[in-house]
Amino acid sequence: MVFQNLFSEIPDSMSGEIFEILLRNENFKLERIISSGQASPPGEWFDQEMNEWVILLSGNARLLFEGETDAYMMRPGDYIHIPAHRRHRVEWTDPKQKTVWLGLHFK
Repeated sequence: MVFQNLFSEIPDSMSGEIFEILLRNENFKLERIISSGQASPPGEWFDQEMNEWVILLSGNARLLFEGETDAYMMRPGDYIHIPAHRRHRVEWTDPKQKTVWLGLHFK
């Protein structure tokens, strides 16, 4: 058994988002995502095969769902369940601090 910390090994500089799988089996995937000012490319949407439950642990972000005009501001402790195939995008992550997410993808 190895103890780890969700806030350890976060690099000072990043060229892109970091996706790290923490646990996985045939029914789910748990990942840590580290953002630092990244956003979804213009016009691109996530359309995932699995449901996703995501919580923001640190930093700030805005999520936008297809068909809606207002993005949802997320702050530490905020979480949301995104059903499979609910198209969404990351509009913004805080460029002044690391944004750490925990995402659970499941059937």
